[in-house]
Amino acid sequence: MNSRIPSRERDKEDDLQRKRSKPPQRATIRDVARLSGVSRMTVSRVLSEPDVVLPATRERVAKAIADLGYVPDKAAGSLASRRTGFIALILPTLTNSNFSMVAHGLTEILRERDYDLLIAYTDYDLAEEERQLTNLLARRPEAIVLTGATHRRSAVLSLLRADVPVVEIADLPNQPIEHAVGFSNYEVGRTAARHLISKGFKRIGAIASKNDGDICDHRGEERVCGFEDELRLSGLSTDLVLRNGRAPVSYEHGSTAIGLLLDRAPDIEAVFAVSDLSAVGVVMECQRRGVDVPGRLSVMGFGNFDIGREINPPLTTIHVDFHALGQRAGRLLLELVAGTGEDASEIIDVGLSVVERGSVREANV
Repeated sequence: MNSRIPSRERDKEDDLQRKRSKPPQRATIRDVARLSGVSRMTVSRVLSEPDVVLPATRERVAKAIADLGYVPDKAAGSLASRRTGFIALILPTLTNSNFSMVAHGLTEILRERDYDLLIAYTDYDLAEEERQLTNLLARRPEAIVLTGATHRRSAVLSLLRADVPVVEIADLPNQPIEHAVGFSNYEVGRTAARHLISKGFKRIGAIASKNDGDICDHRGEERVCGFEDELRLSGLSTDLVLRNGRAPVSYEHGSTAIGLLLDRAPDIEAVFAVSDLSAVGVVMECQRRGVDVPGRLSVMGFGNFDIGREINPPLTTIHVDFHALGQRAGRLLLELVAGTGEDASEIIDVGLSVVERGSVREANV
């Protein structure tokens, strides 16, 4: 007796199996309207303007949406409304907690008007920034937030042609593309130098990364330039300012750089690192070498990272409220996308301050 299934019956069984394994169709606005007993227009109003719909109708539509697992197609809606509902943020890195605080501050404000934040990062590479910018503009964001004030000319031209609000953050350019919310990185460097000079130090160094073509921490370079200029104004040498390694800076960067400085100038008295990450690396390397901080070497950073408060000795640093910076940028963006912002460029300085801790002492006079 032949137990094999005839080919025709086997084909029917295969078709049935495919239908059973086929994923369910995505629910549509038509399905929601049918289940809730209202028109598609009413469903759209519940989603976009719920306050104009009767509460009982809103509840029926909301229940249908939940039962069906309906997810609105924002991309399709934006074709008609020209509203995409998202704002793009381009950061140099995702590993820096200060940039995380910027994103948190921005998100808190943008959520008030139902805007989402789409984040890209560049690894401090201007070519990568332009590539990310091109990809983001293709998705038609309602505004763009860029970190810093140094960009490729072609990227700036793309932004101007896109005709969307642009806000540059974490810097204070004299001539922003449109608007800026930040602080003067140059003044950070000058402030750090003044603080160390005020303690009576004469042999003062600094550490930063160096330029590597398109890969450069331009804000860190502004800090070290301000530091050098303040040393010169005080009649002090800049010979101990070291640019070493590639951006972004890190604990390892600080460790390597201070090793080079100590080998070059064993009598160095104080050092400023353009980031707390490097400054923490400096302290760790000094401890490995038996160099007392601050008894033998005073160390100062920038950024007021959490780890700087926890190391021993705790790190003297320059503080900028990056969370407030993100919030201020968010409020400006909401004004701009609503058309209520100023036509003229707006430049907002969030300020900076010195946080004194145990890693800097008075010089021995």
